[in-house]
Amino acid sequence: MSSDSGSDSDAPGRIRRLLERLVRASAMERIAISVAALFAAVLVGGAFVFVSGGVASCRSGLDIAGVTFCYNPMQVFYELFLGALGNPLQGGWSPTNLSLAKTLQQTTLLIFAGLSVAVAFRAGLLNIGTQGQLVIGGFVTAITVVFAEPIVPGGLVGMLVLIPLGVLAGAIGGGLYGAIPGALKAYADANEVITTIMLNFVAVGITSTLLSWQFQDNNSTTAQTAPVPEYAEVPTIPYIGFDERVDFSLLALGFAVVLMLGIAWLFARTSFGYELRTSGIQPAAAAYGGVDGKRMTVATMSLSGALGGIAGAFWVLMVHGRWLKNVPSIGFDGIAVSVLAGSNPLGVGASAFLFGMLDSGESAIGSTTNVPPDLVGILSGLIILFVAMPEFFRMIGTRYVDVRSPEPARADGGSVPDDDNEATDESGGEDGG
Repeated sequence: MSSDSGSDSDAPGRIRRLLERLVRASAMERIAISVAALFAAVLVGGAFVFVSGGVASCRSGLDIAGVTFCYNPMQVFYELFLGALGNPLQGGWSPTNLSLAKTLQQTTLLIFAGLSVAVAFRAGLLNIGTQGQLVIGGFVTAITVVFAEPIVPGGLVGMLVLIPLGVLAGAIGGGLYGAIPGALKAYADANEVITTIMLNFVAVGITSTLLSWQFQDNNSTTAQTAPVPEYAEVPTIPYIGFDERVDFSLLALGFAVVLMLGIAWLFARTSFGYELRTSGIQPAAAAYGGVDGKRMTVATMSLSGALGGIAGAFWVLMVHGRWLKNVPSIGFDGIAVSVLAGSNPLGVGASAFLFGMLDSGESAIGSTTNVPPDLVGILSGLIILFVAMPEFFRMIGTRYVDVRSPEPARADGGSVPDDDNEATDESGGEDGG
């Protein structure tokens, strides 16, 4: 009886040790955990698909003990992963096939959205408003390019001017919209989770109102802006790129990768990145070191919003060639992408590719099997849940478990204070001495 009681009382300690182990896990250990979680998700999802096939109705399937199982889990997972790449194990495969193009299209947009969320997470902020910043950024991009078209020459010159102008406009629009919850957090102590969630709805309302008031395409009954000129859409690379009809460009993916590397460099090699990371990990120590917390909060949310706005810009300039009222949930998916990547900019690329594969693979399953779409959605959700949960708990551990050395030291040999009051007391003591 006593041993059971002692075991129960030690449960919080075991949970703490597990969180500490996750926080201290190396990059290779985290990759191994993610791969193991992926295999576990495949096993659980496969069993779920197989059992679901036993209660479905079909004319043919696998008969076991008088029960016909309609769905083949191996075929489902084959289409989910390899179908997203265009079935490379089959003959006649082309690296520029439609399925792979769709996968890379989603990957590109999710890299921008994932970076947007990751930047805020690294600063200890929860930006749930990337979707709204994407909506604003895409809208500003569309109207900027449409209104700049008459005063900019066409052809190559127009492409070189309007595409960067559109991306810049999207970044500014998203950045300014992201600065709003940042300022509310810094100067009014408003919870950024609540403000960013609410501002998602505000963004939809603002853009819908402006669209119907001034910017609706008069030649269409669909709620959309006028189309941008063809030369202002992100072009494909001749000979080695994808067909223009698939709405994907390797140039856009290349820009996303360069931006991903740039954010990683910003975190690792610049004073701004150091202050951003420090304010997220040890806010009191950052403040003691001279970091302006309010300025950093606004700057971080502005950068995060700008990245969300860039996602909206490429959604307009690469995918649709105009802004549509019904914007997909790319910004919300970016939250899961960032969590799965552990808010690591380089990990965002791999995470976004997995999400792109799942999105494209769902379409492949729907066109080649009789598995219902709802079941495919559950399967994708299981994979995301299994793979993301270790990183989710690691983020919790990073926030709540103290993994620092017992006595971190300052450059002058003193110890770093645990909170602002200690910093004030120590400063006062030095002045008084």
